[in-house]
Amino acid sequence: MDTAYNSAKIEPQIILIGAGIMSATLAILAKELQPGIKIDVFERLDVAAAESSDAWNNAGTGHSAFCELNYTPEKADGSIDTAKAVKIAEAFEVSRQFWSYLVQKKMIATPGDFIQNIPHMSFVWGEKNIEYLRKRYEALTKCHLFKGMAYTEDHDRLKKWIPLMMEGRGDDERLAATCMEMGTDVNFGNLTRILFHQLKKRGGFALHFNHEVKDIYRAKNNEWCIKVKDTSNGHKRVVQGRFVFIGAGGGSLPLLLKSGIPEGKGFGGFPVSGQWLKCSNVDVIEQHHAKVYGKASVGAPPMSVPHLDTRIINGRKALLFGPYAGFSTKFLKNGSFFDLIKSIKFSNIKAMLGAGMHNIPLTRYLIEQVRQSPEDRLAALREFYPEAKMEDWHLEIAGQRVQVIKKDEEEGGVLEFGTEVVSSSDGTIAALLGASPGASTAVSIMLDLLKRCFPDRINSEAWLAKLKEMIPSYGQSLAKDEKLCNDIRNWTSRMLALKTEAVEEEVKDII
Repeated sequence: MDTAYNSAKIEPQIILIGAGIMSATLAILAKELQPGIKIDVFERLDVAAAESSDAWNNAGTGHSAFCELNYTPEKADGSIDTAKAVKIAEAFEVSRQFWSYLVQKKMIATPGDFIQNIPHMSFVWGEKNIEYLRKRYEALTKCHLFKGMAYTEDHDRLKKWIPLMMEGRGDDERLAATCMEMGTDVNFGNLTRILFHQLKKRGGFALHFNHEVKDIYRAKNNEWCIKVKDTSNGHKRVVQGRFVFIGAGGGSLPLLLKSGIPEGKGFGGFPVSGQWLKCSNVDVIEQHHAKVYGKASVGAPPMSVPHLDTRIINGRKALLFGPYAGFSTKFLKNGSFFDLIKSIKFSNIKAMLGAGMHNIPLTRYLIEQVRQSPEDRLAALREFYPEAKMEDWHLEIAGQRVQVIKKDEEEGGVLEFGTEVVSSSDGTIAALLGASPGASTAVSIMLDLLKRCFPDRINSEAWLAKLKEMIPSYGQSLAKDEKLCNDIRNWTSRMLALKTEAVEEEVKDII
């Protein structure tokens, strides 16, 4: 078989690498803004959303900062920093607007196929943690984005909210919880496949499975060339395009480094794996209906915040606990054990070593997690559900995350736990690195990418009008405008068939 790369047979205007929620979101946005644009997506696996976007691999909460305690750190003076929580809550409202637009335009027929109401709760025990949760509740509810949040330390009320978790607890046990009834469960795997199904109906769009991108480089005409291999038959070719988005999850970093853009130099990655305990007892599953988040252990990465999580997967209710963190040198669940080694370059080795030296507690924590026995994992579950039985739960491998390592003048390198868009100065190539909150804020992340890479077009009259149609709050702050926030929430709740907290004044249709 000829292993040489053939000359380009297709010349898309946009090349998207990775068939996950980020690429699907960007593709839909691009097609709505510029219907005639030609888009090609290349995915190394044989199905869309099989890595980070998959329901079993993704945190899947519909992260809106209602329950995730790591988004509201306690400051040195004892006050609660709500800035990140407010930003994430607002970003999730932007996602809801875009999905509602797609429902309105009949591009999503049944929103229940990917989004459901599931209460979001935070749950703590011990005086210090209870005091923290009370302060968090008081701080968050000053912002209307968190209107409707309830707080209690009352056991009777807790038994109504989380009956399964209250079994076997003494009446004198000090507990506290907050609850947001309008929380959601989002199956980003299903949503991704719905979006790609719609895109395939349009002209100028192609989705190539079993196609692995091996290299990226600039052509003499300044466009981007990608070397791609069809793993089903070994055929190789070069594809050329004007804009490239690398949305390959943990696989984004190696491809960014291969592009050679100056903006990508110095970035490294630290892989973190995960596991769930998955409940197999239907009677137990039916007794719990909430996403209940606790406090992370000291040294734990953000994606390892423990939670007892109700999900709807393939139309059926599921119950998970975890995730338990671990360490693997793979950058993807279906990746290679050599991924980490291959990612170390002269341009990022200083950052990688610096981050390693300053995160020894994290490394120690991950090693401890890997060494956990089934009894250790059950003990962690019993802090949430005291009556848990070993035979009702089995281990499920979760997704792989690659945390961003950035250059730092003082420390050499620092480990970041958010998401990072890295783009070239001319805006012709961009890559998404990192993990949390990721999928839940995909629309906001892709809007920021469009602003960065297409600054002239995004400010054009045509694009601005379309953006306002797709996201009615575009250009306005939902965090600052309570009435706009209420109006938007009521509209998106109707479109997505979700609950919302009641507002006092009558809400008018805004679309």
